[in-house]
Amino acid sequence: MSLSIWHNPRCSKSRQTLELLREKGVEPEVRLYLKDAPDAAEIRAALTALGLTDPRALMRKGEALYRELDLASESDPDRLIAAMAANPVLIERPVVFNGTRAAIGRPPEDVLAIL
Repeated sequence: MSLSIWHNPRCSKSRQTLELLREKGVEPEVRLYLKDAPDAAEIRAALTALGLTDPRALMRKGEALYRELDLASESDPDRLIAAMAANPVLIERPVVFNGTRAAIGRPPEDVLAIL
């Protein structure tokens, strides 16, 4: 099984999700996405793998930057994706990938469905 995780070690849900995977005997490839930000194409692929059509569903709408950039009033999906690529702090975390499927670890147990 080849899994990867967009991980933020400062986030408790991200740490819990990574620990849960390890408890299940899985050692995912860890991508520190705040330092190694996914580009727009990777974010589009993540949305597809998650089964999401609205980029906003992958965004951290409570972030101050979300308000500062006035993303709540943005209707262009490409601009929302570009905002996440330019500002990875806006991407919900953690995201676990298994082949063509993905899950957001909120709660951490949600990722078990793709193992």
